[in-house]
Amino acid sequence: MPRILIVEDEDIIRSAVRKLLLHAGYDVEDVGSVEEAEQEHDPDQFDLIISDLRLPGAAGTELINRAPNTPVLIMTSYASLRSAVDSMKMGAVEYIAKPFDHDEMLAAVASILARTMASAPERQSDTAAPSENDDPANIMYGQCEPMQRVFTLIRKVAPTEATVLVQGESGTGKELVARALHLLSPRATKPLISVNCAAIPESLIESELFGHEKGAFTGAVSARTGLIEAADGGSLFLDEIGELPAEAQARLLRVLQESEIRKVGSTQSRKVNVRMIAATHRNLKAMTRTGGFREDLYYRLNVMQIRIPPLRERQSDILGLAQRFLASQGDKVGKPNLNLSPEAMRVLERYRWPGNVRELENAIERASILCDGDIITPSLLDLDSEGGDEYIPETLVEGNNEQPRTRGGDNTNDLSLEDYFQHFVLENQDRMSETELAQKLGISRKSLWERRQRLGIPRKKTSGN
Repeated sequence: MPRILIVEDEDIIRSAVRKLLLHAGYDVEDVGSVEEAEQEHDPDQFDLIISDLRLPGAAGTELINRAPNTPVLIMTSYASLRSAVDSMKMGAVEYIAKPFDHDEMLAAVASILARTMASAPERQSDTAAPSENDDPANIMYGQCEPMQRVFTLIRKVAPTEATVLVQGESGTGKELVARALHLLSPRATKPLISVNCAAIPESLIESELFGHEKGAFTGAVSARTGLIEAADGGSLFLDEIGELPAEAQARLLRVLQESEIRKVGSTQSRKVNVRMIAATHRNLKAMTRTGGFREDLYYRLNVMQIRIPPLRERQSDILGLAQRFLASQGDKVGKPNLNLSPEAMRVLERYRWPGNVRELENAIERASILCDGDIITPSLLDLDSEGGDEYIPETLVEGNNEQPRTRGGDNTNDLSLEDYFQHFVLENQDRMSETELAQKLGISRKSLWERRQRLGIPRKKTSGN
């Protein structure tokens, strides 16, 4: 059984991570500082150390030097992204951004331990090869046929060097796909750098990705290594790639074409060896038609495409996911005997889950906290009834072969529900009010707004709205 040491000064976070890992079958110890870790334990006798970056006394990165034979996973926040890159340059095996969900943490731990085992001396190999027990199903849950197809595609694509575009609605688990692709690849012993392009200010995105030279812009008091360079030899996961500004898109295209980067403010380029994995909830192909995304970059990214089905297409997985979340949340709040009532199960199965797996996890967490006994009822789930009763015309249902054509004559027979919605709104929003658009689509104004948010379609500021 792998031994894990947690070093975290915030009691609530330390306790939550401890319970999560114990429930997953790990042998866990926890302390509040680097000094406590050395006083109470021998850090080098653990299989993994999970440490916060900022701690009272010595920083979490000190453990990299004090336990040189043990991999260190650094916990940080997007506000401290630069510190995370610096910690990896110091030798941290990976970082995980707060706030993280349970699946993210478990996937990171499983990935690091697998890489450690793969690079052990008895393997006599510098390159980690996927073992027979490695499987994306160990990182993600999915018993339904659509998810089994996803797992099959991950197994086929992971060992290659192909660039992968992961598509799916918000909350479907796109980052877990990236982790599975990395874990099952020959790059598993190298870093997986995850970047949320929407979480970094537009003015800083190029500096964060490509690095900068001293004096390149106001505030650049020293040279910095970019995230792409930090991922050299490993994998780079660019989440929400559709939010990338135009200039950064051009720079990224050069990375994909020439395998080289140039820091902001530099005249010199350097080669990098990075496997690119991108993800988006937006329709990049439609964005290329409106000028929102470079067409040449889209085709460079879209070498292999993995589509994560929304939860409403995974009907048989809903209760299984709910039970997994219930077990972990029950342990977290000290209620290990929590169960769903039959009525609550029916509500979960009927609901359309616009927020997907993340929304399901949030609903279970909320109900677990509010529940006074051991049985979770529908009222505790507190799900918006519109999510279960939303009307969608048959002509818009994905897979229907009788989808309508636009007046312009473009053939939309091959469009999915989301494709058609985006196509229709972009084509008609300049001459229709929000009410008219909603009526034509057969949905409420609220549903129209929610889908705009989910697909990243900005609302036009017109007098008709």
